[in-house]
Amino acid sequence: MTHPFLDLAPLSAARFASIEDRVARLLSTDQDVVITQGEALLPLEGAIRGAAGPGTTALNVITGPYGQTFGDWLRDCGATVIDLAVPFHTAATAERIGEAFAAHPAIDFVSLVHAEAATGNTNPVAEIGAVVREHGALFYLDAVASVGAEPVLPDAWGVDLCVIGAQKAMGGPAGVSAISVSERAWARMAANPRAPRHSYLSLLDWKERWIDGGRRTLLHAPAQLEMLALEACLERVEAEGLDVVMARHASAAAATRAGALALGGGLEPYVHEAAHAAPVATTLRTPAGVNASELVAKALATDPALPLAAGGGALAREMIRVNHYGPHATPGAVHSGLAGLGAALAEFGTAVDPEGARRAAAEAWARGTIHAEKSAGRFDDGNAVEFTE
Repeated sequence: MTHPFLDLAPLSAARFASIEDRVARLLSTDQDVVITQGEALLPLEGAIRGAAGPGTTALNVITGPYGQTFGDWLRDCGATVIDLAVPFHTAATAERIGEAFAAHPAIDFVSLVHAEAATGNTNPVAEIGAVVREHGALFYLDAVASVGAEPVLPDAWGVDLCVIGAQKAMGGPAGVSAISVSERAWARMAANPRAPRHSYLSLLDWKERWIDGGRRTLLHAPAQLEMLALEACLERVEAEGLDVVMARHASAAAATRAGALALGGGLEPYVHEAAHAAPVATTLRTPAGVNASELVAKALATDPALPLAAGGGALAREMIRVNHYGPHATPGAVHSGLAGLGAALAEFGTAVDPEGARRAAAEAWARGTIHAEKSAGRFDDGNAVEFTE
């Protein structure tokens, strides 16, 4: 039996390295980039276990569930952890990071999630990075949800360990991920006696056996199909243009927020300020008496393909997530999500205005498109946005 995905020639070290180089260009980084052969939790955990140990004092910024996970890993490594919990409806600030350094001068490691798809917020990494650099701490960033939806610039922001995945805004595979590593981070890992070695979690193995060896011999057989999918994903982003991809996501977020407000029915943006809302997903708070999980279930029963999900854990009763990333960063996907929510709310006996939501979303998308095209010098006032399913 034959299949186009079977009996492929082995992925060469040169081609593997060329895909890493494309990731480096995507991030505008001169740092070393390693493509790890697993979902992004692999480099996220590997970086913490490589760089943190009993002598580490870590500031762990929590703006969603992943920040909580990072704190658990850091404690497991023996680090002293100062958790900075930020309400999920807002974002961290450089001022609060500075206050944490003032209260705990021993901080030498900062962990932060850029965009929390689960809670719908995004953090000002450039401003926070400036504070972290000023205090000389190592800066670890989870940019899995943000890459492709908004700028991710490790070098410009002073990020020492930056993890990305392709499965959200880039519309690529989940089975491989990547991390950029600064020289300071490599030195920290090399000096850490607890850093994983000869382990799937070991970034140092990749440094010593792959990077230092001139990227000629891979550590093990790569995940070939996922690597080819990542290569195709990067080619697609390059062809469309990263700025265009990010502009689509920003427009989708603005359109979803405006449409949800116009829809009525008691829906409100979960993240209060638009500036703190992630372009990868919009979270909404349901009205009193309406269970978010039940509302989403009603919508999905009509159309299982709708880009809707209820919040996780304790948020499942009150939060709806409208996913508008990757293939869903389009006017049609935004409209279908809003229409599905409106129909489900109507079943609860709630008054809604689907046509008002459609108009508001279309106008917001058009404003975003005009802004992006003016910024790029491509604006044509004859362009129009078709906002239908």
